[in-house]
Parts: sequence; structure tokens; C-alpha cells
Amino acid sequence: MPTKPEGADTTKAASSPRTSVTFPPEIYRTLELIAKQKKVSVAWVVRDAAEKYVADQWPLFPQKHS
Repeated sequence: MPTKPEGADTTKAASSPRTSVTFPPEIYRTLELIAKQKKVSVAWVVRDAAEKYVADQWPLFPQKHS
């Protein structure tokens, strides 16, 4: 059975659900451009967009501030 590297912090990974999303090529290219401009990952851009979407749909939904 594989073991975790010593000092690996899996607390956040264990509490954060993961998903897989397929984008049309033109949308993915745009996400890559946004990520490059902001110097972040595409995953960060997608999470940021999802948080903004949820806040827009449910403005009274409690926000978790980082």
C-alpha cells in the first residue's frame, strides 16, 4: 500500500471535494490565457469563477473568506 510522503499535508485535500470538467477547446484556451495573465493555475481561475457564480445566484449564501 502506498504511503504518504513524510510531512505531506492532506487535511485540505481530504476536506475539499474534487471534480472533473470537460471544456470546449475555445473556452479552455481562454481559461489558459486568463490564468497566464493572472499568473495562477487554470484550476484557480475555475474555482474563482465558480465562487463568483454561486455568490451571484445566492447572494445570501454564507461566503467563506480566505
